[in-house]
Amino acid sequence: MSKNIKRILVTGAVGQIGSELTLALRKRYGAENVVATGRKTAPSKELAESGPFYYIDVTKRASLDVVIRRHEIDTVFHMAAILSAVGEKNPQMCWDVNMNGTINVLEAARDYEMARVIIPSSIAAFGPETPRDNTPQETVLKPRTMYGVTKVAGELLTDYYVRRFGVDARGLRYPGIISAETLPGGGTTDYAVEIYYKAVEQGSYKCFVRADTALPMMYMPDCIKATMDLAEADQSKLRHYSDFNVGAMSFTAGELAANIAGHVPGFTCTYEPDFRQKIADSWPTSLDDSAARQEWGWAPAWDLDAMTVDMLAKLRARHEKGELYKGAAAE
Repeated sequence: MSKNIKRILVTGAVGQIGSELTLALRKRYGAENVVATGRKTAPSKELAESGPFYYIDVTKRASLDVVIRRHEIDTVFHMAAILSAVGEKNPQMCWDVNMNGTINVLEAARDYEMARVIIPSSIAAFGPETPRDNTPQETVLKPRTMYGVTKVAGELLTDYYVRRFGVDARGLRYPGIISAETLPGGGTTDYAVEIYYKAVEQGSYKCFVRADTALPMMYMPDCIKATMDLAEADQSKLRHYSDFNVGAMSFTAGELAANIAGHVPGFTCTYEPDFRQKIADSWPTSLDDSAARQEWGWAPAWDLDAMTVDMLAKLRARHEKGELYKGAAAE
């Protein structure tokens, strides 16, 4: 049986996923037991006031150790990362943050005999040689971005620490994540979030991938659920560790625009592909997540239409208050 999770550290807690994950963890485990950290971006008022927050640099092991010892941390959700589009502009920084941060977290988990470490991966781990439709759990991993390279290396490194040192480390390959709370921080799937904001604000959007670009996506509530469900799963039932495919829905950019247009009269979308198109073309269109379903009971709750209705309702409410882009900065 897995050890109990008691005191949690979240790295990258100001980012798109980390910001909402931290609040969900505080609700479940108690606000005082979930420590949020970021590198330089200021946290939202809710994040800062609901529990402990520190500025740390995950590439510096000492800054991790200070917080771990002070709060007797037994579990880390390692969300700090440089994403795909930003990573292509600065590959050295991407390698430094993603790889040195990951090995520092794994070494801390080993040294402090932690109960659990969650280190997410991504569909960026795949590449052009990977089967694109219903991408298998076990398949070719030859990414063409530095972000993808770090995710493959991170999966292998995490599995090594599980088998070599007995660290209980787990990870899941996130698809594109869509949220009404925090904008993403430089990924290739950012268009699937930005389009909702622009639909509410302007009634139009210029998309940076082609209309026929299909990618796997997930609404944030499902992302949070998947992350926490995997963290709480019985280790004895897991045959995989760092690399679970998790799917929810797949659609093209054109299908997304058409779905939004059905709820926003007059909405228009144009397409001007940039360098991110080549990255998107190397990623899957859909995922086989049967391992996650069988080993820890994964099941998504949201589809495209339900997500669109919920996204637009939340963004319209924020727009009316003049808070549409509040919390837009992300790590």
